[in-house]
Amino acid sequence: MDRKPQLFIFDLDGVITDTAEFHYLAWRKIGEELGIVVDRALNERLKGVSRMESLNRVLAAASQAKEMTEHEKEQWASKKNAIYQQLIDTIKPSDVLPGISELIRELKERQFKLALGSASRNATFVLDKLGLQDAFDYVVDASKIRFGKPHPETFTNAADYFSIPYHACIGVEDSEAGIEAINSAGMFSVGVGCLDALHQANYIVSDTSQLKLDRIVEAYRLAAWN
Repeated sequence: MDRKPQLFIFDLDGVITDTAEFHYLAWRKIGEELGIVVDRALNERLKGVSRMESLNRVLAAASQAKEMTEHEKEQWASKKNAIYQQLIDTIKPSDVLPGISELIRELKERQFKLALGSASRNATFVLDKLGLQDAFDYVVDASKIRFGKPHPETFTNAADYFSIPYHACIGVEDSEAGIEAINSAGMFSVGVGCLDALHQANYIVSDTSQLKLDRIVEAYRLAAWN
């Protein structure tokens, strides 16, 4: 049977817009206050995971172990978010990544369901700043799930909302944790970025301008698991 995709689930950071630099600057500031060096290499390990898990990874990178209560961790995570929110307040519609507006328009014209699956609690705020508040039929953020990526719940939550089988879903991600989450959900994974980091994706493009709907759907139909 020729199965057809019904739902596209997009990550936010690195796929719809690039706020990764803002996350990095915010975590670097937190690191400075904690006496921990947050460099580019460490920042790569923070992509796609929840704020609390990111903080745990930052703390684990300390030269000397830092003990914190859960309350203290919440305070530091909130402080990071406040810094991040100040930075992303400058985002505007022109910051939507190349090819994304056209892809969303075509998906809507062809009556696919669209969902956003983000680890960020700021997802709705960012969509508003980008002028995309009405682009998605459903938004999954950290407030709607118990487990962040690489757990598949972000993606299964979206599929369950529409009562769409997982095999009929396509997830688009730029992080290794995100691709792992999509694959674990039994969905078709589209990676945006470096082949080495995203080699487990079912289909990979180097940047968002190469996200062409017909090519993605064809790859989905030809996939061995389909």
